[in-house]
Amino acid sequence: MKYVDAFRDPAASRAVVSELASLAGKLRESGIRPAIMEVCGTHTMAIARNGIRDVLPPEVSLISGPGCPVCVTEPGYIDAAILAATRATVFTFGDMLNVPGSEDSLATARAAGADVHPCYSPSAALDFARANPARETVFLAIGFETTIAPVAALAAAAENGLPNFSMLTALKLVPPALAALVSDPAVHIDAFLCPAHVSAIIGSDAYAPFAGPGGRPCVIAGFEPLDILYGIRCILAQLADGQAFVENEYARVVKPEGNVKAQNLISRYMEPYDAAWRGIGVIPASGLRLRKQYGAMDAESRFGIRVEPGTPPTGCRCGDVLKGILNPPGCPLFDGRCTPENPVGPCMVSSEGACAAWHSYRRIAPAGKDA
Repeated sequence: MKYVDAFRDPAASRAVVSELASLAGKLRESGIRPAIMEVCGTHTMAIARNGIRDVLPPEVSLISGPGCPVCVTEPGYIDAAILAATRATVFTFGDMLNVPGSEDSLATARAAGADVHPCYSPSAALDFARANPARETVFLAIGFETTIAPVAALAAAAENGLPNFSMLTALKLVPPALAALVSDPAVHIDAFLCPAHVSAIIGSDAYAPFAGPGGRPCVIAGFEPLDILYGIRCILAQLADGQAFVENEYARVVKPEGNVKAQNLISRYMEPYDAAWRGIGVIPASGLRLRKQYGAMDAESRFGIRVEPGTPPTGCRCGDVLKGILNPPGCPLFDGRCTPENPVGPCMVSSEGACAAWHSYRRIAPAGKDA
């Protein structure tokens, strides 16, 4: 059997689904209907694409969290990026092009003549800066810990010899967001299905503050169907036993300490600050920006640009979707005014957005958490 097939084996999947039903029965007897938040946009897409919700016991609900970096980016960042594109050549990941700002998107600005280039790798911005020393070049650096490490490497590569290169940053950290969610009385989460890629950087030990007595089960899982089902099984088993600890189902990739080399690189170039998250607000020490000694690479300082919160679109419920309060069909704009072809909110734009996942793979579903 091929390696990847081992995580998609139908017989193994049926066995795990049977275990889930048994565990859910025990929880039902205790009056527990667990709400499990997946904290990763790639998990959100994998769950929808593989029909994971369809095989879960009805007592178990999966809710999406703020695991899409494009989705949690404030509209004011887009406004600042559009302004930067009037003064420099801007490189961005493709997901950012159609994210609405307060009035326009990068795509509409590009159509109007702004110098915006979508790219697959940050290195494209470096290559352009080297080839065009007389042209200011800005890379739009957004993402979680997985992306922050390459961005730090980008800073290291540009530190000497690229005076025309800078970055407009909106880098965010996952653990502070989890802390904000568990302290929000409007949010009900019984357990976290923790991200895989992020955990490879920060390590499984990073979730210890959210587990333990009075805490929540935290299980790290990969992206294959069986990875996700095994992760949910681990969560239900902990809940059935009245336990809450960190469990690493993705040990073939994630280590307790994480990637120390990447952590050291990030620490060298980045420092924490109180970052604004779309729909959630400002979370203390939840963002990373360039340290002051690398200010020459900071596009805000370089061009006198300020990233403000901006104005979110009227009627959009992306904020509630990102907090797990609402499933996408509960938004009045979902699949009406807001579609991937004409997105109103960022959750419908990104390839990791919850609204895009529900639109693509689950067209008819209830609006509440128990979908």
